[in-house]
Amino acid sequence: MSRLTGNSRGMVSMLVAMGCFAAMDTVLKIFAQDLPPMQMAALRGLGGMPLLAIYLWRRNSVRSIIQVKWRLQIFRGMLAIAMLWCFSVGIKDLALTQAYTLFFIAPLLVSVLAWPILGEKAKGFQWFTLLLGLAGVVLALRPSTDGLMSWGSAAILGAAICYSVSAVVSRRLSRTDTTDSQVFWVLTFLAVGATLLALPQWSTLTLKHWALMPALSITGFVGQLAITDAFKHGRAAAVAPFEYSALAWSIGIDIAIWSVWPDAITLLGASVVIAAGLLLLRSERVVVVATTPQAAP
Repeated sequence: MSRLTGNSRGMVSMLVAMGCFAAMDTVLKIFAQDLPPMQMAALRGLGGMPLLAIYLWRRNSVRSIIQVKWRLQIFRGMLAIAMLWCFSVGIKDLALTQAYTLFFIAPLLVSVLAWPILGEKAKGFQWFTLLLGLAGVVLALRPSTDGLMSWGSAAILGAAICYSVSAVVSRRLSRTDTTDSQVFWVLTFLAVGATLLALPQWSTLTLKHWALMPALSITGFVGQLAITDAFKHGRAAAVAPFEYSALAWSIGIDIAIWSVWPDAITLLGASVVIAAGLLLLRSERVVVVATTPQAAP
């Protein structure tokens, strides 16, 4: 990847990140068949701490993780616990492709939530893309006379809401706190907070769980580095659309591991949600180009 520069490097890094996160979610889905959701959140934090500690020590970033906005860091840590709990609940019964289709509403929610939290007023077109994305989600949910959605679907949407709020809070924190500190404290809250909450229902790990723990740790860690590298070297408007490559990864994993093929309704709903996200990215890119004519290519 060292020969790639700018947007090209960012795009490749995003593809790698989405592949890693899809692999990590695959491990979580396997764990979900045996372990309580809160324990899965705890294992995500515990598994990532050793690699993160080595990374921060090599970067000499230990001091920066102390000088932070504590209230926002704590709030973001609580959101991380809630998000992973919800995601773990939902992923147990839903195929990865279904879960990702519902979770793709998150980028659209971020643009709307930025208004009350950051003061970035949402424009009319942003509301249109949100409604379009919601239409795609409703389509993927297949509402029937039995109800609008299953418990698993509701949990994934809850995870998407938590992620969206966390992303906006992260943008607020980026004004004062380093990226390293944000990653450290999220994992710390997962490792400590989720573990304490999971203790009453903690299940003994089997050989299968221990064998998959390194995969959970490495894919989560590499994915975090890759997505950071993607936005560091590439423009957001060029890089962000490749987040939707996660859907391709999920389809391949569903077929290869669980022999589950996505149906036409799920793919149609996913297409509508992705189209809404790309329209939103396009509108934001036009605004950026119009307001910064001297921006480097």
